[in-house]
Amino acid sequence: MDNLNRVLESTEQPEKSRATITKKRKWREIESLRDKFQLEKDLKVFDDSLEYMLEEF
Repeated sequence: MDNLNRVLESTEQPEKSRATITKKRKWREIESLRDKFQLEKDLKVFDDSLEYMLEEF
């Protein structure tokens, strides 16, 4: 009976770690998208200022 419990416990552990890995991967994707949008927003500010400077000349 003890051996059966060990086998059952060992089969359950990879599923939990897979779920954890999937959650971490999703959060990394979300953070990557946030960074991308923030970069686009920052670049737009610079782009607008450059266009303004070019209009003066």
